[in-house]
This record gives sequence, C-alpha cells and structure tokens, in this order.
Amino acid sequence: MTTEVREEKLVEQLVTYTLLKNDKVYIIENVPARVNQETGEQFFSPWTVERLQQIILKQKQPVRLIQTPVFEFA
Repeated sequence: MTTEVREEKLVEQLVTYTLLKNDKVYIIENVPARVNQETGEQFFSPWTVERLQQIILKQKQPVRLIQTPVFEFA
C-alpha cells in the first residue's frame, strides 16, 4: 500500500472576492489571499476575513457600480 503525499503550492495573490447576501452582490477587488496553484482554492487570513466583513457591513461609498444580469438555470 502506497500513500501519495502531495505538497500544496500556495502563492500570495490579490483576488476578487464576491458575496451574495440579502439579494445583493458584493464585489471586493484586490483582496490578499493565498491561492492553491493546482485547484484555485483561495485562503484568507483572519485579519482579511475581518476586514471583508467590515467593508460589507459598513457599506461605505463603493469605488464604482456595475449592473449584473441574472439568469435561471432551467
């Protein structure tokens, strides 16, 4: 029996974070994250998560607004 050990390759990157909450879409750009190069999975530090929550809860003036179409998968 062999077990394969895979080393995760995480790289520091700035990513775009999106959240759907109460029928509103929030997009936060340039969020620091560690990204798995193989899977694309994003990992955020506790400080970054706290900052994301503050940004969304305080709802300050956004840098810009976008219009987003919504489709139903049927």
